[in-house]
Amino acid sequence: MNIKRLFGALLTILGVVGLIYTAFVFTDTSGSERDIKSLIIYGILGIVFFMAGIGLVKTTKDES
Repeated sequence: MNIKRLFGALLTILGVVGLIYTAFVFTDTSGSERDIKSLIIYGILGIVFFMAGIGLVKTTKDES
């Protein structure tokens, strides 16, 4: 198995977990400044990891 594809899958899973956690924080938020910062940080990290993982899996060719 290609190590780049494995790393891309790991990044994608981390991104999905980050986005799910962002949604969880969003539903429990009371509007305080700390909650807003958490939403922004976890949301941006989730999107970056997800997009990087998808891009890595998509552009890596299968060579057996």
